[in-house]
Amino acid sequence: MTTPFADDDATPASPPPGCPAHGLDTTGLDTAGPGTAGPHPAGSGLDAPGLRRIYGPEAEADPAGLYEKLRAEHGEVAPVLLHGDLPAWLVLGHSANLTALRTPSRFSRDSRRWTAFQEGRVTPDSPLMPVIAWQPLCVFADGEEHRRLRGAVTESLNRFDRRGIRRYVTRFTDQLVRDFRPSGRADLVSQFAEHLPMLVMTQLVGMPEEYGPKLVDAARDLMKGTETAIASNDYVVASLRRMMERKRASPGTDLVSWLMEHQAGLTDDEVLEHLRVVLLAANETTVNLIADTLKMILTDERFRAHLSGGHMTVPDALDQVLWDSAPMSLVAGRWATGDTELGGQQIRAGDMLLIGIAAGNVDPVVRPDLSKPLYGNRSHLAFGSGPHECPGQDIGRAIAEAGIDILLTRLPDLQLAVPESELTWTSAWISKHLVELPVSFSPRFPGEEDDTLPQQVAAAAPGGAAGPAAGAPSAAPASASAASAPEPAGRVTLPRQRRSWWSRLTAPFRR
Repeated sequence: MTTPFADDDATPASPPPGCPAHGLDTTGLDTAGPGTAGPHPAGSGLDAPGLRRIYGPEAEADPAGLYEKLRAEHGEVAPVLLHGDLPAWLVLGHSANLTALRTPSRFSRDSRRWTAFQEGRVTPDSPLMPVIAWQPLCVFADGEEHRRLRGAVTESLNRFDRRGIRRYVTRFTDQLVRDFRPSGRADLVSQFAEHLPMLVMTQLVGMPEEYGPKLVDAARDLMKGTETAIASNDYVVASLRRMMERKRASPGTDLVSWLMEHQAGLTDDEVLEHLRVVLLAANETTVNLIADTLKMILTDERFRAHLSGGHMTVPDALDQVLWDSAPMSLVAGRWATGDTELGGQQIRAGDMLLIGIAAGNVDPVVRPDLSKPLYGNRSHLAFGSGPHECPGQDIGRAIAEAGIDILLTRLPDLQLAVPESELTWTSAWISKHLVELPVSFSPRFPGEEDDTLPQQVAAAAPGGAAGPAAGAPSAAPASASAASAPEPAGRVTLPRQRRSWWSRLTAPFRR
């Protein structure tokens, strides 16, 4: 395990140059009373008293219920209060969200446009700052600057060989499973989902493997906002800075090298900040996607029946989860470039819009029956849309899909170890996280590993020959006896897949 580099300057985190937080009066707190918006242009809809907060214990206890109350009261777009009782618009409708995402001429990503910033009502220590403070990144840029920065990121990410990603996922899944398999019990959140994405991403970035465990810990600490979050961020930045120094002297086939040599001509600071965002965003969202998909597979009768009956694949399960439990509940934000209208509401220039992913995905207009499965339907909002659609979605999905597939192969009798009612989540205003997913399975000790996996892969390939990555693990067909036996509650028996593991893995990249 590594530690921060001694020769790296460890400076406290501060807003970047150009951020509207610079020069703010640190005593400039919002003086509005609880439950009311601060100063705002009259007639805009955000100056009404009694707006609902979307932060705090009450709101975070049942965010889905809050969204439906807001939908009933306001329709597609609702006025709400953020931390500090700062007003914003929460977009609830599926169509309205797509409009906000796809029309940057009306709804910009440049947070410096926010009226609350311009009026000095956002303090530097506001909990909103890590999410909405402007930075020289593609996620806060529009127009030509956005195309330059995003082009470097997407073109570099698209250079990865998908078979290589599968090999990394296989290696780290095997390592994680070996650690807990002898006990016959595990928590698939803390012992699997919270580790796998970052371990894989460190390899794609080009870091030595020993960096992985420490970066996993730092990323988890940073995203949870603990007392040591700033130190964890410093460690992530120091690690990336050192990697850039090494790759400048000896480039490789990795994200650091490709960003540094890209024709867009990114500065060192731009490379560093984009690497940091890619690492942390990919980790946080993929952790949630893996955990929620495993939970649904283990607890939802529809999924268990379909998986054991061979009518649903792991990609199908991911599609459903991306509709029902998107990794991020909402995204802040967009800022109106001028006075406009959206969802029947009059939006004023400088107003903030919150992209309501969870609310839009259950919009009754597009989903009148929430119990109807949506296998193969990828018109959800989980990855956004328009020019700022998530550039790493294919890699994140590939890690989740392959990791779950391999885990279920290694632990074919996996079952939930506690009643579903005992599962709990921690919620924040932008996402919710499954706290634990306790499972049990047949223990197996070193030296008792299954030798049949390569043969299973070969048998599953056309004509009985191994596929493109011969010898890589794949889901084993359920035996005839297993298929006919009654399924215990919470237990998953791997199905006979309709497609080979290779075609399922690469499907997202061919669409």
